[in-house]
Amino acid sequence: MTPPPGQDPGQDPGQDPDRDPGRDPYRAARARLLDEVAAEAAETAAWTGRPAFSDAVMAALAAVPRHRFVLPGDEAAAYVNRPLPIGHGQTISQPYIVALMTDLLDLTPRSRVLEVGTGCGYQTAVLAALAGEVYSVEVVADLARDAAARLAGLGVGNARLRHGDGFAGWPEAAPFDAIIVTAAPDHFPPALEDQLAAPGRMVLPVGRAYDRQVLYVVARDGAGHLRRAATLPVAFVPMVPGR
Repeated sequence: MTPPPGQDPGQDPGQDPDRDPGRDPYRAARARLLDEVAAEAAETAAWTGRPAFSDAVMAALAAVPRHRFVLPGDEAAAYVNRPLPIGHGQTISQPYIVALMTDLLDLTPRSRVLEVGTGCGYQTAVLAALAGEVYSVEVVADLARDAAARLAGLGVGNARLRHGDGFAGWPEAAPFDAIIVTAAPDHFPPALEDQLAAPGRMVLPVGRAYDRQVLYVVARDGAGHLRRAATLPVAFVPMVPGR
């Protein structure tokens, strides 16, 4: 499922077309959220090595209208720094975690990114604001369909969505400069590591559901060698294979 072209990658693909600074009901909440994310980045720097996230990542977090990605009735909580349910046992990730994982990818406007776990499409929109191309795979068909419609409505034209098994990745579009996994497998998926470019970076949580999970950065150097580095403890929904 591919949203129709509606915007150049260099523009703000997540920008809310209805946002008017004079009547934006979320402006103050969004500003508080950005301050909280910046403060949490500084607090967790000993684990992540990132005392501050890049200006580009923070601008993307500010531009993407998170209230468009939550369930009806949850809009008032959209700019609180915590995850929220989106149905089907899934969640929209905490904004700090979205910012951290995105920052750890070291994206450029030319990056080709694979996202495993589209969910509601929020992380997809943040990636699309920073990268040249985003390929996103979602195992829950209803979520994939709704995310495609939502992103198309927001004019995100540089993201391609697919309903499928995230453990398989998107082999025909590989290799990818960056891979992000937004659910936790209990091991490092071999197919995803195989689809990582040289050089390239993958960010993913690894660990069993309701047990210890750790966020990892998997880096492949120009010679093709992989290095896995643990960052901080996290809690994600489990990554499940497609049928």
